Amino acid sequence: MADTLFMIHGMWGGHPQYWENYQTFFQERGYRCITPTLRFHDVSPGAFPDPRLGRTSLLDYAEDLEKEIRILDSQPILMGHSMGGLLAQILGSRGLARALVLLTPAAPAGIVSIRPSVLKTFFRVMTKWAFWKKSMRLTFDEAVYSMMHLLSQEEQRKLYARMVHESGRAAFEIGFWYLDPNGAAKVDESKIRCPVLVIGGSQDRITPATVVRQVARKYAAVATYREFPDHAHWVLGEPGWQEIASCIDEWLRSIRK
Repeated sequence: MADTLFMIHGMWGGHPQYWENYQTFFQERGYRCITPTLRFHDVSPGAFPDPRLGRTSLLDYAEDLEKEIRILDSQPILMGHSMGGLLAQILGSRGLARALVLLTPAAPAGIVSIRPSVLKTFFRVMTKWAFWKKSMRLTFDEAVYSMMHLLSQEEQRKLYARMVHESGRAAFEIGFWYLDPNGAAKVDESKIRCPVLVIGGSQDRITPATVVRQVARKYAAVATYREFPDHAHWVLGEPGWQEIASCIDEWLRSIRK
């Protein structure tokens, strides 16, 4: 039976082409790939967001994903990018993963992730009153600065055109976990016993490598960390993304032995 990759997208994602490169790469190597869409993200990028999106919690996303995982015929490898990487950690702590692959992941509660580049990315969003219960979307310039600066202008435009709105509550739970009474971003590292691969990009501005290294250290007992100097946040499609995909494939093969 083929290994199953359950691939969780990050903020503003959900478009079928989000995982296109990785899905093709891993399917060609015999993996079964499942690409769920988070709650309220299955809309046209130009559409007005569902009014319930702004108040949607990380725990809501995790609940939906857990239901999908539990009906699978085998325990999957959870692969998450950005916020999807944090969701993978939450699900992994529930014993739902055979392995975790965390691509430039958002940090769980306990790790301070605010850096100057992160503040620059979210300043406009965070300075709007009650952003934590509203949907939000980056401007093109904010998206380029934070995630797409290694892409060509043509690729930047294509990627931005696919971005949908995101939950302000989920963003609050990640960035201001110390103010969240529900502890939505909390992960008990002692409950993650499966192998974990953590991927960082040295030029990442929205989940800086200094933060991603701390994520890897949190799971030091089971984690392998790889940092790529010529990459930033959009490791799914930056020039040379194949190097990272190959690294993941080699690691997955190594843990099978």
